[in-house]
Amino acid sequence: MNTRVTDRPDPTRTDARIAKASTWDVGTPERQQQAVDAIRRTWEHREWPHPGLLSYSVYTGEDGATLLHYSQWTGEQAYQDFVRENRDTRNAEIDAAVPGIERVQLHTYELYRSGLRTEGDTREPGTVVIVDVEFDGPDPARQRAWVDAVFEALGDDGEKPAGGIAAHFHVSTDGARVLNYAEWESAEHHIAALAAPGEGIGSPSPLWERVQNYPGVTGGGVHRYTPALSLEPEAGV
Repeated sequence: MNTRVTDRPDPTRTDARIAKASTWDVGTPERQQQAVDAIRRTWEHREWPHPGLLSYSVYTGEDGATLLHYSQWTGEQAYQDFVRENRDTRNAEIDAAVPGIERVQLHTYELYRSGLRTEGDTREPGTVVIVDVEFDGPDPARQRAWVDAVFEALGDDGEKPAGGIAAHFHVSTDGARVLNYAEWESAEHHIAALAAPGEGIGSPSPLWERVQNYPGVTGGGVHRYTPALSLEPEAGV
C-alpha cells in the first residue's frame, strides 16, 4: 500500500478500535520543522507499514519544542506488528536527520464520546487543543463518568463557543487517563473562549466546579498544537 497526505484524521471513524497518542521533545521551532520534514520523507518513500494502521498525524506544539503524534489502529495487535517489523527502522531514519529527539510518552486510548460539528460545517481545524486528565488509579467507570460530567457542563453552557469545531474524548485502556482531542479554527479562538468574562469555557458554575474538583483527578494539562502532517494508506491499493 502506498502513502498519501490527507487534510486531517477523523477521530470518529468506526474502524479505529484504538488511538495512540505520544509526544516528542525536539527542543526548538527549527527542529520541530526539521522533524516533520524528516517524518514526511521517511513515510512517503516507504510502503504503508501495516493495513491495521488507519491514519498517522503529527502536530507542532505551541511551546516550540514538542511534537504530538496521533495514530489510529484497528487494534493493539496491529500496533505490536508495526513495532516489531517497522518502527525502529523508521525512527532510525528520522533520528539520523534530527539527532537527539526525546520520546516522552505513549498512551493507548479508545474513543468514548464526541461533541460533533454541526451538519454542513466544513471548517478545517487550525489548532488542535489536547486536554489531558490523570486519575489516581485505574477505574474505567470513573473515566467515563468524568467525561459525562463534562458533557453535562457543556450542555448547560448553551451555544458552542465561537471557533469551536468538535471535541473527541478518549479514555485510556489502562483506566487512568482521559484525553480530549478538541478541534478549533485557531489558537486565537481558543484563547478568547477561555478568557470570555463570566462565560468562558469552564467558567464558575456548579457543574464545572464538579468537573474541576472531581474525586481522584491528580493532574493533567492543556496544550495547543498546529496540524503539520496527516497520512493515510492510498485508497484502493
